[in-house]
Amino acid sequence: MTINIILLGPPGAGKGTQASKLVDERGLVQLSTGDMLRAARTSGTEMGQRVAAVMDRGELVTDEIVIGLIRERLAEGGKGFIFDGFPRTLPQADALGRLLDEFGMKLDAAIELKVDDDALVARIVKRAEEALAAGQPVRNDDTPEVFADRLREYYKKTAPLLGYYYAKGDLRQVDGMAAMDQVADQIATVLSAAE
Repeated sequence: MTINIILLGPPGAGKGTQASKLVDERGLVQLSTGDMLRAARTSGTEMGQRVAAVMDRGELVTDEIVIGLIRERLAEGGKGFIFDGFPRTLPQADALGRLLDEFGMKLDAAIELKVDDDALVARIVKRAEEALAAGQPVRNDDTPEVFADRLREYYKKTAPLLGYYYAKGDLRQVDGMAAMDQVADQIATVLSAAE
């Protein structure tokens, strides 16, 4: 049985960390749109050439292209998929629903990692301070100002998805501020209920 989930939450909530654990522990496939676009760009495929042309012009990749990449990956099959960074908007959510239907699949859960914004900013600042103390480079988006902008962008564009998936009965919430293993345990409980 396959299991398909979306991880939702603002930047820094731990979606990538939890997705990696699910890949390692359950064999799910993480569909990160950023990673998929970078891979497509260098693949030499027809879709890859389209992606490269758009990115080389400095334009945003269209929903049509992203959906095409996801369609290609779903066609390869697997134990299930983690949608990471997609959907970001309501039209993308509708498109994902149609795509899953096309493959006879369903969405098992949209899991929101609930976080406290102030604590999240403090977490990001701490991450930057730890990197500096260890002599490691600090990510450009780990400054309070840039991170605040990213949070605003998330709430403006992506937060409406919470209502969308709640209305469909697919939204599940976990405490994203808990320790990493506790968050993983909460997600495991959600997945067990969906199986």
